Amino acid sequence: MAEPTHKAARNRAPRAREIIVTDDGPLLVSGPVEIVMPDGRRVKSERPVTALCVCKRSRRQPFCDTSHRCRVHTDEIAQEEDRAQQETPTTS
Repeated sequence: MAEPTHKAARNRAPRAREIIVTDDGPLLVSGPVEIVMPDGRRVKSERPVTALCVCKRSRRQPFCDTSHRCRVHTDEIAQEEDRAQQETPTTS
């Protein structure tokens, strides 16, 4: 027995997926997704929001495993050290 269809449901366009680009992290894709990998494999995620790695450090490609956080933290430390060196007066 076929499920009843409503005219409004048939004419409704599929909802566009939202993709959020973060400053220092992954792409956040809303809804279940199917990702086509460069070698043609298809990877599915049924999560409400999927984090896709863009830093290429993740061991779970194409998904983010937060490896980017280590790089961001290291960069912040280096910037603080540079600032401290610039502020330290030199004696001649």
